[in-house]
Amino acid sequence: MYHFYFDASALVKRYTQEIGSDKINFLFTNVPLNRQMCLILGVVELFWICVRKKNDDRITNQNFIQASVNLNSEILDHNSDFKTIPVPDSLILNSMSLIETHSLNSVDALVLRSALNIAAELRNTDDRLVLVASDQRLLRAARSEGLLVFNPENDSQQILKNWITRI
Repeated sequence: MYHFYFDASALVKRYTQEIGSDKINFLFTNVPLNRQMCLILGVVELFWICVRKKNDDRITNQNFIQASVNLNSEILDHNSDFKTIPVPDSLILNSMSLIETHSLNSVDALVLRSALNIAAELRNTDDRLVLVASDQRLLRAARSEGLLVFNPENDSQQILKNWITRI
């Protein structure tokens, strides 16, 4: 089975219209929420992106309000099966080496370290993790660390279909 881990650059495509939104919407439609996840810090980053888009008029206030409502119901609501991953001190400390190794910013290093930890756990049950992101540096680092990756801006929806049929 495949599980999908989003960074904010990909997850924002669910809540605002961007290149690749169709592929993120495809994932949300075809993959159970309990097989989708993100770092809780990614939710904050996603919200910041939406605020920034509202402030510079890339989205209307009404679209911002709708995005906030959808974000709360799909991800943050305690009844949602979407998994938000906490950021304990150990994750922060263990991510620091990835900053230097891959020249990542701190949030991307946290996302990558968390994804690597989850991928290792999933391998014990023969499941696989796919990191979904649009950030090229994060994608390169994840690939070099052995993770499966999907870029909704460039990769084919057929790749998702192939993974999903194996769920």
